[in-house]
Amino acid sequence: MTIETISTSKAHGGIQGVYAHDSQVTGTRMTFSVFVPEHEESETLPVLWYLSGLTCTHANVTDKGEFRGPCAEHRMIFIAPDTSPRGEGVANDDAYDMGQGAGFYVDATQEPWAKHFKMRSYIEQELPALIAEHFPVADMDAQAITGHSMGGHGALTIGLRHPDRFRSVSAFAPIVAPSQVPWGEKALGGYLGQDRAAWRQADAVALIEDGARLPDLLIDQGDADQFLTEQLRPELLAEACDKAGIALTLRMQPGYDHSYNFISTFMADHVAWAAERLRG
Repeated sequence: MTIETISTSKAHGGIQGVYAHDSQVTGTRMTFSVFVPEHEESETLPVLWYLSGLTCTHANVTDKGEFRGPCAEHRMIFIAPDTSPRGEGVANDDAYDMGQGAGFYVDATQEPWAKHFKMRSYIEQELPALIAEHFPVADMDAQAITGHSMGGHGALTIGLRHPDRFRSVSAFAPIVAPSQVPWGEKALGGYLGQDRAAWRQADAVALIEDGARLPDLLIDQGDADQFLTEQLRPELLAEACDKAGIALTLRMQPGYDHSYNFISTFMADHVAWAAERLRG
């Protein structure tokens, strides 16, 4: 698989790059960013994935996430994919919470989405293979994943479905139970159809109820987040983890909202959490 280098620049001793490739999974051109810390030529490094939220591209966290310093310190590669397929001929919706920029990290089965919206397969299969081929990654069977909001939903569900691969799972203000909130009901119904049984593999709380397990989780959530009570509902994840015996660290951060000011404040903690579990 080939990639195109869109841009590179030096940061914290390493290289921040933006790349593109033709995806066989989505049938579109896909863009992603990768930060590779300074390292010896023969050295390989662990990987931390970051999945972004509604309306975002790779650029939001790349520009505002403040991850490069912590990743350089812990010598960790940071990968930021896009949130959906894009381009001419790709289905879209006038609303911000469906269509381009809102892939919800699922493989759509319903029209008009099914042709291109295969973000689950893209994140779980195609892009990791591309990363392993082109970047100095240490062990693709021992990765870390985090994300924000819709991307937090993606990080939790992907981590729960692949506990053997993701040794570290965390999230910022995640949608923990999309089957029970308006954002998720709209997206999962539109992409996967109205059979709610098909939604359970795309719902972190449902996955835990159905037997998925991780040793521990880190969640940061601002208590001034405008989406907290209607869309995010971290208490549902806390209840599910308590019943399942999953060690959940849920940190309610006073005064913080849903923005990248919140994410950048606690990004170093999530990088350190991942580093400890990947190298521990």
